[in-house]
Amino acid sequence: MSRIPQPPSSRPSLKPPSTPGKTRITTGSTPIRTRTQSTPRSPAPARAKVASQPLPPSPAPSVPALSIKEAIALKRAEAKKAQEKAGSGGLDNLGSLEDALPDAPKQEEDDLLGRLTVRDTIERARSTGSLNLATRSLVCLPSALFEIHLGLTPDPLTSVPQEPVLPPSEPTSSRRGGGQSKAAWYEAQDLTVLKAWNNEIEELQHEISLFGSLKTVDLHKNKLASLPNTFADLTALTVLDLSHNALTSVPDNLWALPELTTLNLSHNQLTALPFNAPFVGSAGRSKSARQPSGSFFTPTITRATTPLPHLVSFDASHNKISATAIHDQLPVSLTKIDLSRNPLGQSQQLLRNLGSLKRLRQLRLEHAEIGDDSFPSLFSSAPFPALRVLDVSETQVNLSAAQNALKQMTQELNFDFSTEEPPMGVTRVLVGKRIIKEQWELELEQRAKSRVHTTVNFGDDWTDTLPPPRSTSRTSTASPTPPPKASAATPKKVIQPKEVQKEAWEIEAEQGLLTEGGKRRARAAAAAASSQAGLGKGSPPPTADGPSSSPSPSTSMGLSNPQYYTPTTQTLQLPASAPPTKSVGHFRAFSVAAPSSFPKAPARNEDLVVPTPSLPLSTIVTQPFASTLRVLILANRRLDRSFDLPSMPESAPISGFLPCLEELDLEGCNLGDLVAVHHASDPASGARTPPRSSELIIPTLSKLFPSLQTLNLSYNGITSSALTPDALSTLILVSPHRKGLRHLRLRGNKISELDGFAKISDSFKGNREVPGWKMEELDLRDNEIGKLPPELGLLPLDVFLVDGNTFRVPQRRVWEREGTKGLLSWLRGRIE
Repeated sequence: MSRIPQPPSSRPSLKPPSTPGKTRITTGSTPIRTRTQSTPRSPAPARAKVASQPLPPSPAPSVPALSIKEAIALKRAEAKKAQEKAGSGGLDNLGSLEDALPDAPKQEEDDLLGRLTVRDTIERARSTGSLNLATRSLVCLPSALFEIHLGLTPDPLTSVPQEPVLPPSEPTSSRRGGGQSKAAWYEAQDLTVLKAWNNEIEELQHEISLFGSLKTVDLHKNKLASLPNTFADLTALTVLDLSHNALTSVPDNLWALPELTTLNLSHNQLTALPFNAPFVGSAGRSKSARQPSGSFFTPTITRATTPLPHLVSFDASHNKISATAIHDQLPVSLTKIDLSRNPLGQSQQLLRNLGSLKRLRQLRLEHAEIGDDSFPSLFSSAPFPALRVLDVSETQVNLSAAQNALKQMTQELNFDFSTEEPPMGVTRVLVGKRIIKEQWELELEQRAKSRVHTTVNFGDDWTDTLPPPRSTSRTSTASPTPPPKASAATPKKVIQPKEVQKEAWEIEAEQGLLTEGGKRRARAAAAAASSQAGLGKGSPPPTADGPSSSPSPSTSMGLSNPQYYTPTTQTLQLPASAPPTKSVGHFRAFSVAAPSSFPKAPARNEDLVVPTPSLPLSTIVTQPFASTLRVLILANRRLDRSFDLPSMPESAPISGFLPCLEELDLEGCNLGDLVAVHHASDPASGARTPPRSSELIIPTLSKLFPSLQTLNLSYNGITSSALTPDALSTLILVSPHRKGLRHLRLRGNKISELDGFAKISDSFKGNREVPGWKMEELDLRDNEIGKLPPELGLLPLDVFLVDGNTFRVPQRRVWEREGTKGLLSWLRGRIE
């Protein structure tokens, strides 16, 4: 039974409230107090239109009575109408003064996304220093911004004669978050971030220059046709985004901002890039970099003496810029520049100027109106010393012209369209129609080319011969059948065989290595061949399931095979030598009998021809590609956890091996803090067994590879004892014999403390730039670290991964929400 009495058939008239603030609604005997500012939520909008007229009587007694929710919604709508009439000045037929004066400034409507009002957002920015007014349909920056933050009223804009009026701030008790009040005068912060993108702004107030602490300004997707000259007085700017506007030019002093690092002017109507405009006057005189203040209280504005000295990324694509309208004096610190979809035209001088930039890594000229004549025939020196990507796709440039123009570059040129980042020392040049290929597609094409069986060379005299028989070894080449003797009148056709790639199971089937007996016979044959050649005296032959003390020369064959060595990327990848696992896997076998236990995968034939130590350096340095090798991958080589090193006279200075090696991968080799090192014996000493020793792994790698930049020691058994300050300094920091490490990956080890890294970070106290530090990535995931030293926050890292350790402070959300920068900032805040 409902406790609310049913109303009679004729509904009572609802009188307007006496006070516009709150209304008492009486339904039955229960009074209900409600606010009048809320939007009615009645499912029947027709009832909300009733103002003060009495409701008509019910046509039939069967019509149900109003429920509680309907009565509340009805009363709210009526109270709102009554309040609007009370402030309308007696205009009964108009809901408000706005209806009577349609040209008057409109009030701000409630935000559909549930955000704070514009005024409240501006007021809150006083305590945070960051203001986000994106997607608010603003026609200009609100005058309240200048009034609240600067205490002044800006001059009216010509494009906005009547600025929309912002409603007053909500009371403290009714704000979201409950109880947050305005920032006190001592809590106010200077505005550093201003985001007003995706609005309808056509003009900026010249008073914006008074926000001298602004570092980030984002005004993209607006309708700006020009900028005030005072905009360039924001000399603290580091990030400026003015893309997707209608700018035809920018103030001259914008090119003299001293701290700007990122500038985006794409999708505008620019016709020139006058980088030298702030420094040369009308008569050719150099302008002063220091602008005197207009009054005692106005600070002096200091500008740069060269064009944008700290600019790193510059995007001016989708404009109307010609190459002749770009000044020769370019920002020297540029690493990325995009001039795509511009009518550049003749651009030889522009490419010469760009080629002299020592830090430029990406140059994009896609869909720019350039041709073969845009490339200079000769550069004064080796151009583009640090370039990684050159994009001239969808232009009139031909591949041969690009190759001829860039022949002076010291890097290797790669013309494959791929989404992968090119390796160190390789420049990817994109020419022609843009067809992006994944890395697996490129590898498939390379394999298809390598599977060509024969190549034909036609000479003066030639004869037909049968194609050579198929090779029985994956690393050897079959000898062709001798051709029949031809007559003098018969020309000769010479067909040279080419290596045929086979799968491992095919080779094992042909050699009878699918059984243990076949493997034993193969090992015996290898030992007999070594003893007959006099190369294996006193040393056991290499085996497929056990280590050898010293690999004989017969085991080093095949490292130049395409399955191991890739010439295009200078990469050598040796196969894993881990023992076969007992887990069920998919592999080929000739027996159809049901196994009694889990089957074992057949051993790979590479174990018979590739040295078994984890690092067979003595074999690698004898290869023809050793002087240019850049990447060495030795993952999961754990059967013989040792380093086999070539002999070196003690009197000779240690300068390392593989001088160009930049990346070393020893993941999953089960290496510890100490590693067994086998030094090849000196033939002059007559020693039969090479000397052995145990050495620390970190100093050993530092000594062997001076050019190493990426070291992967993940999933090994390294502990904190190996990460001493001296060992880490030798490995990471730049020295006369080392280039400095950039990427160090120690995931999945047994590291429990980071005192070594904490000691290195002491050099960053009071000095954010250490000349010998180049490291960008440090991976410490899945270790046993129980505490993160606060001193690690001083390390200037781009990637710092610590997930999967045992520490509980800080919590995961610190780096999951804010990334590496947030984690390092959190650690710096804990330094006493």
